[in-house]
Amino acid sequence: MEQINETHVAEPGLAVVDVVAADDDTALAVQQLLATRWATATADRTTREPSQPGVRLRCYLDVRQELNP
Repeated sequence: MEQINETHVAEPGLAVVDVVAADDDTALAVQQLLATRWATATADRTTREPSQPGVRLRCYLDVRQELNP
């Protein structure tokens, strides 16, 4: 995965979440759960890294904005 850009964590309440899961469906489901709670910039696909187990995705959260109290 690419390095985390400083702008994505420049203020309190911003977070970068890396998800590692056994399969695409699980990784995307975790991302969707996060997106139902907070403002989230979501990934549209997962990636696979050679010699690493499972799939990965990265999403960006703004936990200052609660969508569903």
